[in-house]
Amino acid sequence: MGIRLSTLVLAGMAASMALSPTLRSQSEKKSDAAKPAEASAPAPEHDISGVWNMHSTPAQRKYTGNTYTAEPPEMTQWAQDRYMSEKPSNGPRTHSLKETDDPVLKQCLPPGTPRIYLQPFPFQIVQTPKEIFMIFEYDHTVRQIFTDGRKHPDDILPTYMGHSIGKWDGNVLVVDTVGFNDKSWLDRDGHPHSDQLHVVERFNRVDRDNMKIGISMEDTKALAKPWTTELNFQLRPDWDVMELVCTDNAAFEDFEK
Repeated sequence: MGIRLSTLVLAGMAASMALSPTLRSQSEKKSDAAKPAEASAPAPEHDISGVWNMHSTPAQRKYTGNTYTAEPPEMTQWAQDRYMSEKPSNGPRTHSLKETDDPVLKQCLPPGTPRIYLQPFPFQIVQTPKEIFMIFEYDHTVRQIFTDGRKHPDDILPTYMGHSIGKWDGNVLVVDTVGFNDKSWLDRDGHPHSDQLHVVERFNRVDRDNMKIGISMEDTKALAKPWTTELNFQLRPDWDVMELVCTDNAAFEDFEK
């Protein structure tokens, strides 16, 4: 029986999060379940449903799990000052779990979009005629992407995940997200954003078992220019999204004692 370690090993989350017993290894039903499909297998048209898990390329493995690119983003002075004041538990300015002020690790706040992709757990995509749901295993976070042609409302209530609308460009789903609060980080290295953050994602299912998500982050207050990346995901047809609850972890209280 194969054990689902996925990006858990890559990101070192086991060492940094003292996970709840509810997070356990995922057993696959068949020994060959995780093998990728043949390259010629076609991608279903306008269908990105299923359980997906990040699959980093060799060039990405040195930083994937913490951030998006080998080089840091170009930040404004506002963001640079804020970044230097943060105490991340990952990246070039690593702090201990006792010292960190990472809003996810310290307070169990939602990672936000797009940082939630860096949490080393799978997510499930469920499609309906009017919207797409992303159900993340991490903290059982649910994200709605409206695909019924609506626009962003004028009076968006700021949230961690933002307000997302999507449309198909050929076989690529383009998702536009605005309406963020400024309580989360862009990544686990501590790069900040403001409430002006604008995220555009391009979901491209290149074949049956592989999907690329191109991400562009724009923020006139925090980023001197857009920060772009592309993440790779593999379909895991025999996996289920399980329950993981951040507040079940008492580790952070122990660090304060």
